[in-house]
Amino acid sequence: MSTLDEAVAHPLSGARTEEVRKRVRLLIEITSRSRDYRRGLTAAAKRLSPEEAAIIADLEQHGMQVPQLHDVLCGGHVLVDDPQLYEDWRFRAVSHERISSHHKSIDKKRWPDIGMKGQVVREKLHGRTLQGTWVQLEKTPAAFGKRKLPSLNDLRHLVDFVIYRVTRSNVGPWGLSRKTERRPMYLSPDVAMPQALPDAVAGSLQNALRKIEESDDVTAASGDLASLFPPPEREDPAAELGRAMANGAGRGLFGNSDVWVSETTSGTAAAIRGRDRGQPPRALLAEMGVS
Repeated sequence: MSTLDEAVAHPLSGARTEEVRKRVRLLIEITSRSRDYRRGLTAAAKRLSPEEAAIIADLEQHGMQVPQLHDVLCGGHVLVDDPQLYEDWRFRAVSHERISSHHKSIDKKRWPDIGMKGQVVREKLHGRTLQGTWVQLEKTPAAFGKRKLPSLNDLRHLVDFVIYRVTRSNVGPWGLSRKTERRPMYLSPDVAMPQALPDAVAGSLQNALRKIEESDDVTAASGDLASLFPPPEREDPAAELGRAMANGAGRGLFGNSDVWVSETTSGTAAAIRGRDRGQPPRALLAEMGVS
């Protein structure tokens, strides 16, 4: 695991940073028409740093919509199923390791939480999840640690915690957000995460698949032709379930294909299905004026 000194994350270039600054100012103006921010955000956006711009650009690239920017700036807890962002946001010049109570199940020695100060993000805090990265903006950073006396910021952080307990909202740099760690904002969710089956279920599934393969209809081809193309001999027929193949093939969930619902627009077909099945089709068509 790389340390901050070995981090290779890079902020945006000057031109790209200025582009993101303009976009952020515009988005702030748009969301300000229906949502409130604390004072000073517009002025802070003009001083958006390249590192802050990189984070906001990454969130936008991972699906952050205009209304969601308000929750991000107001301290909403964001989950992104992309572990690479954890490394991308470890900026050598401005990042520092932090202590936090978020996602306690993660090995903090391997993946320590990372803080960063900025004009807009104030105190950005991010870390790893089991399958991605989380990030949250804080109004006041906390720096509790061993052999360290509480500072003024620590006391202010405690006040923010009391507000959180009372309002059930995160206290961000520019407002309050109901998107807490228990009810986070989810960007780019990975809905294809593989899950292991219990042994009993896996065994039953294998038996069912073997029976299906053995009962496959092979009468559509002659015996001589069918013998030239024997079915695959799978030791574990369940192994390919849910496997995403490059060409979209496979038997995975719904055959690894797109799923949609279609409805017929044919009134004739609908009328035929609704009539007495015992009536000859030709009589139905004639009755409906179809020759």
